[in-house]
Amino acid sequence: MIVRNPDQRVAVLVDVQNLYYSAKNLYKARINFKNLLKLAVADRTLVRAIAYVIESEAKKEKSFFDAVNNAGFEIKEKPLQIFVGGAKKGDWDVGIAMDAIRLGKKVDSVVIISGDGDFTPVVNYLQQSLGCLVEIVAFKSSANNELMAIGDDFVNIEDHQKDLLFKTKV
Repeated sequence: MIVRNPDQRVAVLVDVQNLYYSAKNLYKARINFKNLLKLAVADRTLVRAIAYVIESEAKKEKSFFDAVNNAGFEIKEKPLQIFVGGAKKGDWDVGIAMDAIRLGKKVDSVVIISGDGDFTPVVNYLQQSLGCLVEIVAFKSSANNELMAIGDDFVNIEDHQKDLLFKTKV
């Protein structure tokens, strides 16, 4: 557990795909992004809140992206990649890592909202090279064990279901 105080400057980076599918698959629910941001900031000084999203071929996510934006997040979006043969890929791992490194020089704490173990090296870099605190917020049931262990703090979304999840007909 870390000490949080109002003078700490915080950046919040959300891997929306990771969060969306974890909520959907584990709880058949969606995330309340406004409450998520409030939990992540924890009465500190918010410098940036960025949600990284993937736009599908049908481009039917606009209302969802608008809702996340209205909850207080800057939206960074990129299209779903479709490869020859039909394979699809959509992730922001490198983009999130680069923004974390750039913002790490300007904040005291970086909150990474994802359970993806690919973020372990960037967490280590932020801590060791930039002296940042790094907090991980994710579903413990689907989060990478090493990522949870390396963070300065881990917040389990499952402990905040009442505030962060709402049921849908997913």
